[in-house]
Amino acid sequence: MTDSPKILVVRNDKLGDFMLAWPTFALLKHHWPEAHITALVPDYTAPMARLCPWIDSLLIDERIESAAALARRMRTERFDAMLTLFSTGRVALAGALARIPYRLAPATKAAQLLYNQRLIQRRSRSEKPEYAYNLDLGYRLLADFGKVEEMQQTLETDEDWLPAAIPRPLLRFCDDVALLKESFCREHGLPAEAQLVFIHPGSGGSANNLRPEQYAQLTNRLSSSTPLAFVISAGPGEETIAKEVAAGIEAPATVYDSGGGLEAFARTLQLADLFISGSTGPLHIAAALDRPTAAFYPRHRSATPLRWQTTNAPQKRLAFTPPEQSEEREVQQIDIPAAAVQISEKLLRGV
Repeated sequence: MTDSPKILVVRNDKLGDFMLAWPTFALLKHHWPEAHITALVPDYTAPMARLCPWIDSLLIDERIESAAALARRMRTERFDAMLTLFSTGRVALAGALARIPYRLAPATKAAQLLYNQRLIQRRSRSEKPEYAYNLDLGYRLLADFGKVEEMQQTLETDEDWLPAAIPRPLLRFCDDVALLKESFCREHGLPAEAQLVFIHPGSGGSANNLRPEQYAQLTNRLSSSTPLAFVISAGPGEETIAKEVAAGIEAPATVYDSGGGLEAFARTLQLADLFISGSTGPLHIAAALDRPTAAFYPRHRSATPLRWQTTNAPQKRLAFTPPEQSEEREVQQIDIPAAAVQISEKLLRGV
């Protein structure tokens, strides 16, 4: 192995899943700074991958290409190790065909048979956050290469599963936030002295969500010691629902179209004094920025607040689920007035 070993880390699914891989990239760089880390990601999440300070290069997953074609590109890079956080048969076969010497993945699904290193994980039990399961795989790789003394597993400390060696915020910019806020408020007709509450009512197809009128009801019940203004963000195809929410808000509000791309969207989220949404990708971008978040989750076992816990500090996050007597997936049964009280008391007053 060279002095600068090449590690391929695979997380080539949705935006939120990728953001929950950031702690693993940080962990690998912390314990193995000389390693060259390449991330296998789709085009969609590539803009965020380029912002990750612990990723050295990208390998874009062209979903339409065969395992053999992907293997040829992997072989060209001469990777020493492959760490797969989310495994599919196609990627597993590509890694095997590329003859990457060390290939580690969770011991789940038939694809595990194509890896020469496996770690048993029961993610469906949702006993810890997704990012903690990812970290466990990172620790296993580091232990196998002698970069930590022994295999470790992430442990909860005061509701925080992020190792002390990994600093928050995970995502940071060098922007002048005060100047950025002044410009944003002027452009969107919002009072510059107000706290900015971002609402993202779309789900990107990844989770069910509150109805537009419920989001409007929630915003109208929030209270704070300082004025509030609302930014309703919309991804591609979500402009209509964002406008519905904005129309029902009694305080100053604007619709923000994130069509400028993920990097521009992430930079704008620096302005959020609070970010509210369902369990979806933008929530995890806001959390990586260590902004306060309030999120609505179904009660389904594979979609619990613990499993999809955000990476911001524990005191900066709230999670809401439907009452036990409702259907597991029925987010719309959440008590909105009660949620507004909790959000106001924990995340808004005195900010």
